Amino acid sequence: MTEPRIRPSIRRVVIAGGGTAGWMAAAAIARTMGGTIELTLVESDAIGTIGVGESTIPPMMTFNRLLGINEAEFMRETQATFKLGILFEGWKDVGDRYFHSFGVTGKDHWSAGFQHFWLHGLTRGHHQPYDDYCLELRAALQGKFAHLPDDRMNYAYQLDSTRYARFLRRMAEADGTRRIEGRIARVELDGESGDIAALELESGARIEGDLFLDCTGFRALLIEGALHAGFDDWSHYLPCDSAIAIQTESVKPALPYTRAIAHDAGWQWRIPLQHRGGNGIVYCSRYLDRDAALDRLLGTIEGRTLTEPNMIRFVTGARRQQWHRNCVAIGLSGGFMEPLESTSIHLIQRAVLRLLRLFPSGAVSPRDVAEFNDQQHTDMLQIRDFLILHYKATDRRDSPFWRQCAAMPVPASLEQKIELFRETGRVFRKNEELFAENSWVQVMLGQGIVPDRYHPIATKLPDAELARFLGQLRDGTNATVASLPEHAAYVARYCAAAA
Repeated sequence: MTEPRIRPSIRRVVIAGGGTAGWMAAAAIARTMGGTIELTLVESDAIGTIGVGESTIPPMMTFNRLLGINEAEFMRETQATFKLGILFEGWKDVGDRYFHSFGVTGKDHWSAGFQHFWLHGLTRGHHQPYDDYCLELRAALQGKFAHLPDDRMNYAYQLDSTRYARFLRRMAEADGTRRIEGRIARVELDGESGDIAALELESGARIEGDLFLDCTGFRALLIEGALHAGFDDWSHYLPCDSAIAIQTESVKPALPYTRAIAHDAGWQWRIPLQHRGGNGIVYCSRYLDRDAALDRLLGTIEGRTLTEPNMIRFVTGARRQQWHRNCVAIGLSGGFMEPLESTSIHLIQRAVLRLLRLFPSGAVSPRDVAEFNDQQHTDMLQIRDFLILHYKATDRRDSPFWRQCAAMPVPASLEQKIELFRETGRVFRKNEELFAENSWVQVMLGQGIVPDRYHPIATKLPDAELARFLGQLRDGTNATVASLPEHAAYVARYCAAAA
């Protein structure tokens, strides 16, 4: 038997940058790898963070559970509320709205999704909306929530990301992470290998490491500034390039969903937390200037403003190599997807957990690097296509921005999904694709794509049995929703901060 070759171990892991990305990485690595590595995080209090990733999706529950985080404590510390989905207003057309929920609609057959039975029902005189068969959707629109047995309610969180970073920092430091305060002045490369050897701070301190995580946000100081990994610009598909965020006082009970409100050059978000509201406007600077965007945002917010406007410029796209040499990009340094479907924190989580699964047992393996990059790129392409769908499949022609979106060519992968659904009502997902079949169905129906046909299995039910099947699903959903408490009252009992 051949003995394995002994390679030098990864002992010193250095995280450049804090914020949500840095401290999510630190908390997960320290909790998982503690005692086997030395973990150092370098950040400067003088450098602000974007801090607007306040709306999340259900996989975040998995991340928190893997770290052993108590949900009520986490929600109390981050002033979080529950989230059952996103209400899209004005996307199909001015005045229209639809809801993308986290739940399952109706009941699938193994050969065909519930949408096929619903579509057949329309031809048999059953004209109830598709929405009526989704528990999370009906609960959200009625402002209700509760934990249900067998995890029957699918949900995520609306949270204060700055507080989340502080919460994770306490965990990470308790698990042995060393934090160093300071600005990075220079990234030192090894003259022989081209790898990163150390970070040199403005104070003159030198932080050596074996593996470096770039959590420096849009600046991407390590992965791009030092290693020149390259960037793929996707703004021809997703033309918004600017955002303004502002926080306001809460003026009404928090609802269990995020609002995405389209306007003539982009959209606005509303995210209700326990202690305040998160507000922002996303827009294309080609069609709306910053002053006009700010006026529009300030003219539509509810409640007194608590912060100065945070102006953000961005380019949607992905780093060509998110792991390059001995550096891994986490968060915004690896790429940016606008926050339309609340995927920013999810992409951080995916990168961190993927890195832990591929953590080097010796020297960095090119095979691991290639696998990491391929999986990260696939994740971002799939999310990109889902976001493009919201802009492309629209009846809006009321502004140059929407006319551009409606006319733009889209990736072949998205065109296949749209046309397959339009012709047959089918949705197929690739391996581990983030958005479930029901997500695609809800958004495509909401954006006005109605299938021409449906699976013949749906015609197998006699009229009376079809009526009973649909009626029982609808009645069960209504009964469960009626039994739920108001969301704000449930949050107050479960995880409200002490007065």
